[in-house]
Amino acid sequence: MRSVALSPENRQAALDAMAASPLDILVIGGGVVGGGAALDAATRGLSVGLVEARDFASGTSSRSSKLMHGGLRYLEMLDFRLVAEALKERGLSLQKLAPHLVREVGFLYPLTHRVWERFYAGSGVALYDAMSKASGYGQGVPLHRHLTRRGARRMMPALRKDALIGALHYYDGQVDDARHTMFLSRTAAAYGAHVASRTRVVGLLREGDRVTGATVKDLESGREFDIRAKQVINSTGVWTDETQALTSERGQFHVRASKGVHLVVPRDRIRGESGLILRTEKSVLFVIPWGRHWIIGTTDTDWSLSKDHPAASRSDIDYLLEHVNSVLVEPLTHDDVEGVYAGLRPLLAGEDEATSKLSREHAVGTSVKGLVVIAGGKYTTYRIMAKDAVDAAVHGMSSLLDRRVPDSCTEDVPLLGADGYEAMWNQRQMLAASSGLGVGRVEHLLHRYGSLTLELLDLIAERPDLGKPLTGADDYLRAEIVYAATHEGARHLDDAIARRTRISIETFDRGTDVAAEVAELMAGVLGWTKAQRDNEVDHYLKRVEAERESQMMPDDETADAARMGAEDVVPIATTRAKAKTA
Repeated sequence: MRSVALSPENRQAALDAMAASPLDILVIGGGVVGGGAALDAATRGLSVGLVEARDFASGTSSRSSKLMHGGLRYLEMLDFRLVAEALKERGLSLQKLAPHLVREVGFLYPLTHRVWERFYAGSGVALYDAMSKASGYGQGVPLHRHLTRRGARRMMPALRKDALIGALHYYDGQVDDARHTMFLSRTAAAYGAHVASRTRVVGLLREGDRVTGATVKDLESGREFDIRAKQVINSTGVWTDETQALTSERGQFHVRASKGVHLVVPRDRIRGESGLILRTEKSVLFVIPWGRHWIIGTTDTDWSLSKDHPAASRSDIDYLLEHVNSVLVEPLTHDDVEGVYAGLRPLLAGEDEATSKLSREHAVGTSVKGLVVIAGGKYTTYRIMAKDAVDAAVHGMSSLLDRRVPDSCTEDVPLLGADGYEAMWNQRQMLAASSGLGVGRVEHLLHRYGSLTLELLDLIAERPDLGKPLTGADDYLRAEIVYAATHEGARHLDDAIARRTRISIETFDRGTDVAAEVAELMAGVLGWTKAQRDNEVDHYLKRVEAERESQMMPDDETADAARMGAEDVVPIATTRAKAKTA
């Protein structure tokens, strides 16, 4: 499959194409399910458009626990079907669909009761392994094993001796959620989908009782236009109800938002070589290896405030620190926290008031002709959700087509960067020698770009200065920022610092020290003036300041008020256009 860039030129071409000709399917929402739906529809031979109001994965899909997992705790709820489905999808991503973005990660499950707990938990993990193998995609994932307390503490010296009497060690999958989601949209574009971020749906088109498309606004230019489509798929996650409301119709189900907060701390603050999974009174807590860092999360609380920028409060951070410190020899403090991020889970609303008990399964609704709504689910099962949504859309437009639409084939469609990845991984020392980069740098690139790493290396060969690390964020090369703007659809500073890279949560300064350098690199691609560069940097600094302030607030209400003190960036060109119109 040829590589297609999500470049500024291709974005404009996509907008022009969607305005010019009716589509078979218009997908609203550039999260993991929206990107998956666009790819599913495009690979069935349908004409597809995908619009996203902000950046790809800017909502829930960049703020998860970054796990591609089967959901071990759902076995305890006896939800065997969900676990089996998720384990198959985990294996597919690990082995075939995205081996450059998804990899194995080990977890210790400390045992605190003798005999019965080892049997009970051990039986659950054994069943988990067996279901993984039965899925047909469990090969290569190591089986669990039982450890004594001494063996567990040898693997994780950070654990207090009195925190466990033994442990189980098992494996799951890990993913860079924001990059994986972006790769879905980019792969969809490679198969012919028209893809555009920063394009907000402001209304749905109707002909009689049928939805026939959407009115959208290009937030970069201020232009509004209509996109006609036989079917519209609403895959807007926690914004499902708001998008559904554009039809002035009541939906078949509602989505409730649950806030999940994560902390990021340096790797040297917790001594160990495995992740941890701990029970809490409400749910489970993960301590997850993440490069030179650990991710600690998550909370699970009802959220009814701003969905654009969910805020982490002081009480959220205290909760996570208190629970992880209960098992650590050297407790963590607020000073150890490099980054904090909060995301919202789109849960199908039910009768139970506890959000941790609401359904993690998904639902497809078609209460209005021409509009398919997909909501709920888990990140791991995005491909099944996308398939179900497109199946419903195809059924809904069967009378409008003069041909049979093939079944979904995404089980056999690797994402860009997957083909050739294993061979390039085997050649990483040769690639390092020929490029002048260290082997560690090449491995870093391969884990983020797969076989598309060659495009980065070509860029560095043309401009050797891009082979240098960013000042103040030396895990990333300058070339990665340029590539984010030329190939990965990054339109603003926030896109590059928070999602194409993870500088915003992996440095104590939250990316403020590198903001000016990143803006300069992006300006060369996007044609920013000095005023536009200054606008981007100023916005980013205000965003970080507002987030830091919110994280000092005692509760959700005050944290939300503090975070909302920094608005989304508005391009200077758009500001001028509005002023002129006024």
